[in-house]
Amino acid sequence: MTSSHHNSTVSKRIAGVYLISDNKSGAQLYQQVSAAIDGGVQVVQFRDKQRRRGDKLPDAVALRQLCHKTGTMFIINDDIELARQCNADGVHLGQQDGSVAAARSTLGTSAVIGVSTRTTRQALKAQMDGADYIGVGSIYPTGTKQDAVHIGVDKLREIRRAVQLPIVAIGGIDASNMDAPLGAGADAVAVVSAIMDNPAPTRAAHEMALQFRRRQPLPCGSVLSVAGSDSGGGAGIQADIKTITLLGGYASSAITAVTAQNTCSVTAIHPLPADFVRQQMETVLDDIAIDVIKTGMLHNGEIITTVADIVRQHKALTVIDPVMVATSGDNLFQHQALLALREQLLPCSYLLTPNIPEAEKLCDCAITSVAAMEKAARILRDMGAANVLLKGGHLAAEPVDVLLYGDKLHHFCSERIPATSTHGTGCTSAAAIATLLAQGQALPRAVALAKQFISSAIATAIPIGGGHGPVNHYSASRKLADQLNCGRHH
Repeated sequence: MTSSHHNSTVSKRIAGVYLISDNKSGAQLYQQVSAAIDGGVQVVQFRDKQRRRGDKLPDAVALRQLCHKTGTMFIINDDIELARQCNADGVHLGQQDGSVAAARSTLGTSAVIGVSTRTTRQALKAQMDGADYIGVGSIYPTGTKQDAVHIGVDKLREIRRAVQLPIVAIGGIDASNMDAPLGAGADAVAVVSAIMDNPAPTRAAHEMALQFRRRQPLPCGSVLSVAGSDSGGGAGIQADIKTITLLGGYASSAITAVTAQNTCSVTAIHPLPADFVRQQMETVLDDIAIDVIKTGMLHNGEIITTVADIVRQHKALTVIDPVMVATSGDNLFQHQALLALREQLLPCSYLLTPNIPEAEKLCDCAITSVAAMEKAARILRDMGAANVLLKGGHLAAEPVDVLLYGDKLHHFCSERIPATSTHGTGCTSAAAIATLLAQGQALPRAVALAKQFISSAIATAIPIGGGHGPVNHYSASRKLADQLNCGRHH
């Protein structure tokens, strides 16, 4: 392999989510790494600073076999000899862990050699020595490496300007803060505890992997909407497909029920058999790479159980809009479905997006203030939802939406818009968030942009029908277009 071809190949493969293992071992280590690879990890580095080489070798061999089977690059941390013994793709060296030349001599010309750096001088030396990529950090404070020096994003940007090698940003990075190092020029982000300590490693890895979509031009991102059909066109599957498409995503669908409705009322609901809902979803998922599954009206417990079963089998992030009542006031939800929603679908959700009446039913409590919304969001998180967006449009005061993202609360405030064209606002908002996630936006940013989108869609709505008319998806998407394209990483 020529040097130029080797470097080109490495540049393409040192990208995306770069997982560094912690001190787990045996089946626990293998299962966590395997699940993370399912979520989109592209490089695995085996790091274990506690055990002797001979004790680590069986785990290194097992992970190397897993990575080679899945097309994932496998790197050994620090130990050139262990990399040789387990036939790893390469080794990552600290400043005191040997030279690039020694690693190349032992592992061969095709081996991938990385070097940890924290200054421009170190980065330039690594490039001159023949390294294939560099790790730069610690970008943020980290608890996994006590001697790490926190250098920050500005230093990363300086190093990016100085070297041509692929850069892996290292240290304290998770889904909530990775946008800054990506914007500063990192080709990959190294992650330890955000995935290795996560009870849902596939979901955690996929959440981070999707953020690399910010480097793709629109259109991009694929969303499967699982919801009811609204014959009036303002909500349900129809609203979802409009939203996803106009925001630059690809929309597919699985219909759970057909309704006869207009802007004034729902006159009939015919749920589809749960087995047919399953067939629709599985047929789509077997062929199309779906980034986010968004659910709307599921109507009954059997459909909810079916959807939950399929969601558990796939890596796609799931946005659950627990549609229970139409804007017209008609009930869209059978009573026994509430238990299935609580016990089966909530634990599968990446994001739950109830309004206040829906959250009151789920939590079985009254919600009359922002403080009560925050408490309810935590209750819903404890019930299994990974993140919760509780929408405050039903508050007596000015509306405030509350996002519980991990352990952090975010508030999204807006002025109340006097309007009757509010049919499909919940469906549209959740579909917008799902699309923005699929296109690489971090969750808080996706929620903020979706909030702008739905506010504009309500404010620019044109009168249609004699009841609660639909929002204006078209004008809102045109208004948001420049923001969506501006700031995408290139």
